[in-house]
Amino acid sequence: MTGRFGAFGGQYLPETLMPAVAELEAEYVAARADLAFEAELARILRDWVGRPTPLTDATRLASAVGLRRVLLKREDLAHTGAHKINSAVGQALLAKRMGKRRVVAETGAGQHGVASAAACALLDLECVVYMGTEDMRRQAPNVFRMKLLGADVRAVDSGTRTLKDAVNEAIRDWVTNVRSTYYLLGSAIGPHPYPTMVRDFQSVIGAEARAQTRALLAKLPDLVVACVGGGSNAIGIFAAFIADGRTVRLRGVEAAGRGIETGEHAASIVGGSVGVLHGTRTMVLQTGDGQIRGTHSISAGLDYPGVGPEHAELARSGRAEYVARTDAEALEGFTLLSRTEGIVPALEPAHAIADLAHIRGAYGGDLDVLVCLSGRGDKDLETVMETFG
Repeated sequence: MTGRFGAFGGQYLPETLMPAVAELEAEYVAARADLAFEAELARILRDWVGRPTPLTDATRLASAVGLRRVLLKREDLAHTGAHKINSAVGQALLAKRMGKRRVVAETGAGQHGVASAAACALLDLECVVYMGTEDMRRQAPNVFRMKLLGADVRAVDSGTRTLKDAVNEAIRDWVTNVRSTYYLLGSAIGPHPYPTMVRDFQSVIGAEARAQTRALLAKLPDLVVACVGGGSNAIGIFAAFIADGRTVRLRGVEAAGRGIETGEHAASIVGGSVGVLHGTRTMVLQTGDGQIRGTHSISAGLDYPGVGPEHAELARSGRAEYVARTDAEALEGFTLLSRTEGIVPALEPAHAIADLAHIRGAYGGDLDVLVCLSGRGDKDLETVMETFG
């Protein structure tokens, strides 16, 4: 594990945390070589998370957007309602193996917080979740779910009161209590080894989807698309196809918010520049003097001013393309999937649904497109109801 993706990644941390990440890397490498650890992880993913998740052939959606085939990888059907549970379970098992009985996590949309709280309840670990007050307001049902699962949910009222600020507070807690505490990071961001660990735990999505697509179509998809905030669901599904080169296109969809031109967005690749955020060198949203900018997205889970370093490298190398869709487009995608397939998506993957017509416009309709449907929309109904008046 090198900790670098081309020019991106690394460990930009205070000296007090360097022993902690070195210990984490060593323990992670040992755990993945331990057959007992792997067997326990596989058992929990099967019997508790509900893997493998299905692949849905969305024929009416495909017809509506003008594509030959749209296949939905149904992470919304995983336990707790989103892909976040895959990495939460893996990291919670790792924390227990390391003897860290206290876990801290951050959350934006609440899904990672719920997944962390559920995994900690299963494994009898103490769980503290940091969440911005703005996200707590728009994701109140998930706050209740976390508390119901036994988590201590701590409100963060600094900065933009969203995901970036929750990460800041979780890191402060980790620094203060590093001997007893495991930081269960939710996305493929942060210092090495987190981007690699989260990708590895989430790669089950792509491995399953690759086999399922082959079984259904007798071929690989022409294009794989996923929403991108920090980028965990996207790198999870991309991982199985990166080595396929140009035969399988990869496309990430960021949050354009109220429009890239307004500056009120969360599109770190489309509208950002190279910088350092939360211990890693990547693409970030920053001012001319290097200060992190505020962000906006209707989807709390995409409302982050950076992106995982592997995505930054995939964009730089041209292996994956990244676009951005607005709040309004995401709401259209939310409604479209609901009415064509009877599936209410989270606002995060609704951005990817909104991009399907643009894919047809760019590459034509003769395509089999695989979409990572990263979460379900229960958590977003109040936001959508408010928006529609």
